Amino acid sequence: MKTLTLRTVPALLLAIFSGAASAAAFQLWEQNASGLSTAYAGSAAVADNASTVFFNPAGMTQLPGIQLSAGVTGVGPSYKFKNDDSTGPLLGSGGNGGDAGSWAAVPNAYVSWQLTPNLFLGLGISAPFGLATEYEDENWVGRLQSIKSEIKTVNYNPSIAYRVNEKVSLGFGVNYQTIDAELTSAGSRLEGDDSAWGWNAGALFTLSPAMRVGISYRSATDYTLEGKANETLPIKADVKLPDTFILSVWQQVSDRWEAMGDLSYTRWNTLQSLDVINRNSGTRLTSETFNYDNSWRFAWGAAYKSSDALKLKFGIAYDRTPVSDADRSARVPDNDRLWFSLGGQWNTGKTGKIDLGYAYLYVKDPSIEQTKVVAGTSNTLRGSYDVSAHIVGLQYSTGF
Repeated sequence: MKTLTLRTVPALLLAIFSGAASAAAFQLWEQNASGLSTAYAGSAAVADNASTVFFNPAGMTQLPGIQLSAGVTGVGPSYKFKNDDSTGPLLGSGGNGGDAGSWAAVPNAYVSWQLTPNLFLGLGISAPFGLATEYEDENWVGRLQSIKSEIKTVNYNPSIAYRVNEKVSLGFGVNYQTIDAELTSAGSRLEGDDSAWGWNAGALFTLSPAMRVGISYRSATDYTLEGKANETLPIKADVKLPDTFILSVWQQVSDRWEAMGDLSYTRWNTLQSLDVINRNSGTRLTSETFNYDNSWRFAWGAAYKSSDALKLKFGIAYDRTPVSDADRSARVPDNDRLWFSLGGQWNTGKTGKIDLGYAYLYVKDPSIEQTKVVAGTSNTLRGSYDVSAHIVGLQYSTGF
């Protein structure tokens, strides 16, 4: 049932599962910390802990007994606007708005359970999408375009996997996902939430004891957000968050070295606009334009086992944005990015494994020319952004 407040999911859960976008647009790849160290290369093939429930449920067949994994990543983006002759009579007097980015936590938790030699069950709780941009001065020069943009999701993912034979494993999961959104600008505040169902599936091919190939698919999710405009007027808006396909490879190169690669494709063209409708009259109140294109991401990583207890990891990734120069907005000032990742895993033995990872995201400076018409008067925000991000992650995994 759709609600006007946070009744569908406890407010505490939504507060915890907030996240600032780190992948293209407002997708979140930070579904574990063990993959952060390799820029999430091999995400659908590594299957070395229970977080495979998210990336490829078929990977559970690599995990004996009961496996638990829980962690948190901190995402710290920076969005600093530089004005370049913005025009219009309604521009704010608050300058460039300061840094619209801030640190946010993205936690996750997973469990897998081997029921029989070939049948496995799992459950994951994660946040596949998240956005948090808020300009420090509400009277900044782009106040008509954006002041605060926040999207929070929580995803509950029960899964099943079956080992067909020594070479092939299959997996399937059901996703119950909640979303809460708030978009504000000068004189406008839109709030809405909803819940919806989706699914994910995957296959894992063990080509040899030293090589695995994984493929996985996560479906799109259709929402009808319902909420209020300016805290009084009932509104609704349809939005479809994209589906993603992943192809991954993992290889044991030697006794000490592992190599992994990843290619993912996300169909962001499901998000063209957000039309806000008055639920009383059925008329359109306003529209947020996205015009997103499909995007892809490529990652490569490696791990070096320096001792029985310590494994060192590093990786690099290229993430292509779905945002075109013509349609870039102050809410999501996104552009192509490079990931530079490193970290390590400490195997404590019987008490489990601890992963610590870090990534720096270099983002090509995005330019913007966004026009908004208010009361028949045109106002144009024109300039560029200095964008970057730091990500840190910690994860604990154990089995019994």
